[in-house]
Amino acid sequence: MPILYHYLIRQIIKFFGILLTAVISIYLAVDFFEKIDDFLEKSVPVSTAFLYFMLKIPYMIAQLIPVCILLSVLVVFGLMKKNNEIVALKSSGISIYSLVKPALFIGILFTMLLFFLFEVIVPITMDRANGIWLMDVKKKSLITSEEKNIWLKGNHSITHIKYYNPADHSVLGVTVSYFDKRFRMIKKIDAKKGLFKEGKWTLYDLMEQNRNEEDQTYTVSFHEEKIEPLDFLPEDLKRIVKKSEEMSFKELLSFIKKVESDGYSATIYRVDLYAKTAFPLVCIIMSIIGTGLALRGAKKEGIISSIAFGIGTTFLYWVFYSFCVSLGYGEMLPPIIAAWTANIVFLCFGFLILFHAQ
Repeated sequence: MPILYHYLIRQIIKFFGILLTAVISIYLAVDFFEKIDDFLEKSVPVSTAFLYFMLKIPYMIAQLIPVCILLSVLVVFGLMKKNNEIVALKSSGISIYSLVKPALFIGILFTMLLFFLFEVIVPITMDRANGIWLMDVKKKSLITSEEKNIWLKGNHSITHIKYYNPADHSVLGVTVSYFDKRFRMIKKIDAKKGLFKEGKWTLYDLMEQNRNEEDQTYTVSFHEEKIEPLDFLPEDLKRIVKKSEEMSFKELLSFIKKVESDGYSATIYRVDLYAKTAFPLVCIIMSIIGTGLALRGAKKEGIISSIAFGIGTTFLYWVFYSFCVSLGYGEMLPPIIAAWTANIVFLCFGFLILFHAQ
């Protein structure tokens, strides 16, 4: 590898480390001041609170790596352009397109790092962090298995839900058992589906069993639709249901197959599955865009102008990526298209701006 490439790689990694450290510190400070009151209110030990914030760092790093790659590439090539190093290289017969290679190497390197983080580190740390927030801070008595089945302990009741769809706040395969003070079942409801609307749970296609106190028998009745005052909200289910970032690719794929084998829709999780492969590649895309933005135009545009373009590009990517993913969640786009559209569009943009950089 030429000395020039070694130099560029070292410089990009140096500025990447500086930027990532600065952004993570700001992110942690904001998150700390936002949530510290909750920890103090629940008298959570300092060690537990510290562990919670530390466990969130791998997820923060994974989310911020693409932005820091773009900005570090912009800073390095912007300084080279300011110091006339780019002009000197061109005068020596070196094409600016050859400068893409070290930036592309960095993009590939951090793409592999992102795959590793999302597949190995983040699922473990986010699962533990969410557990601390749920059990130690929110003091929720909800219980869930590692699969799709959800168990909730309420006030003299136990609810079992086969599947929760956060897209429309619906629950499928609902069983609610009510008990008296002696833990004798006094009422049981089995419903095919439940919807949360207008602040209430409405159950559909349900069978209700009520115990008769006189002869201790049960009266069975059927209803097509009935409002039931369940003692949990969709927000509670969102907290307790295992999230996509808490599962590796293999675990998420297995989860999707089990959900779909039972006849339920797993569109949201399938979009997240394809996103696990699509998102890490944004490192390569940002390295290409960063090189094109930094090398285009005249010297007078300066580093500030290039960084402004870079931040604007990152913002547009996040907005467009989130928009496409939302369309996938709403089943308006196929899951694979929803996850990959933003990458394809911005990769084309990167090659276009790089083509005009000369």
